[in-house]
Amino acid sequence: MGLPDGFRWGVATAAYQIEGAAAEDGRGPSTWDTFAHTPGRVRDGHTGDVACDHYHRWPEDVALMAGLGVDAYRFSIAWPRVQPSGNGPVNPRGLDFYDRLVDGLLAAGITPAATLYHWDLPQPLEDAGGWMERDTAYRFAEFSYLAAERLADRVEMWITLNEPVVVMAYGYAFGVYAPGRTLMLDALPTAHHQLLAHGLAVNALRSRNARAIGLTNHYSPAWPASPADQPAADAFDAFMNRLFTDPVLLGRYPDLMADAPFVRPEDLPVIASPIDFLGVNYYHPTRLTTPAEGPLPFGMADITEYPTTGLGWPIVPDAFLSLLRTLDSRYDLPPLYITENGCSFTDEPGPDGTVDDSSRIEFLDAHVNAMRTAMDEGIDIRGYFTWSLLDNFEWAEGYHPRFGLVHVDYETQERTPKKSYAWYRDLIASAKAER
Repeated sequence: MGLPDGFRWGVATAAYQIEGAAAEDGRGPSTWDTFAHTPGRVRDGHTGDVACDHYHRWPEDVALMAGLGVDAYRFSIAWPRVQPSGNGPVNPRGLDFYDRLVDGLLAAGITPAATLYHWDLPQPLEDAGGWMERDTAYRFAEFSYLAAERLADRVEMWITLNEPVVVMAYGYAFGVYAPGRTLMLDALPTAHHQLLAHGLAVNALRSRNARAIGLTNHYSPAWPASPADQPAADAFDAFMNRLFTDPVLLGRYPDLMADAPFVRPEDLPVIASPIDFLGVNYYHPTRLTTPAEGPLPFGMADITEYPTTGLGWPIVPDAFLSLLRTLDSRYDLPPLYITENGCSFTDEPGPDGTVDDSSRIEFLDAHVNAMRTAMDEGIDIRGYFTWSLLDNFEWAEGYHPRFGLVHVDYETQERTPKKSYAWYRDLIASAKAER
């Protein structure tokens, strides 16, 4: 079955992971700048100060996208580049960069899809409490308004937040990502304040006539290690898969947030402001066990019966299909976009200079086929964005994992399209020919 007219093939990136230019044109520090410059936080002391130097090399990167034939590019707008303090007047030079990028994309026939928050909170807001503070939600709405005021006439897709569960869990509960706080279950207010920020931003974007508006969540199917571990799997499912979706699509929280003192009665209608699409990020399932002790109602066990990526993540395309079916049965869904799907392997140029990443091709092909099966079953999926266009700064792992269709030599910034780049280009051309 051919894909529907209007289906968008794309690639995705994030500002801190690729832009560099960390102190140029008025950009202020983010929590990730602070975190990466704190000894011991990021592997081998890597930082995003230069990253892929996309801030200066964006025309080359747009040309790479044009060579792929993608319909859309999902990028993020760096909040500290637009509002260095997270508050107050806009930094015009910061928005000028996104003006140039958006115009360059449109000139190449590529639809801009902007994410407003991909984890780079301005450091002054974190100093004031960050996502633990309700006020941060209102500051985010103001930033969203400012970005849309400049760009809404040309940006067709807007994503408010990227993977808020990761910010809550890795950033505030476990401390392995910025800002590095270890609050465990006391981090739950960050879930609510991010969701409130989402709802307020939806309304701010609508006030500037923004077109399609959505939210991107990270989802991982919860597998119990044994029948006795089903309650642990259910608890993980509530934290990972329902906490940031139930309030948006059902207007209520799962039980774990019942009677939370930081949730005001007037908040849920704001959080449930209608959205035009839901973004789905999928990488792998998670196996859960019942812990003997500890603050969390679940523990994690290895999944060993499947091949793995370079990061040791199990490769299970059937779990991706199962996830899409679960979302479809659980909610009255808006249209879906697969906003991230990809894998890391050790990709280096061979003696002839080419990068043979056949394992990535196998991964992407299997997951695209799973998506197409879901579409054949009637699930409304409007686009697929692979992660990522470029090898980039991969958070606490620094520059070691490589997720890109394009290899980046971080010493010279030379871009080398991998074998998967040609495969994705040919897939897109073939899929368009089927229409």
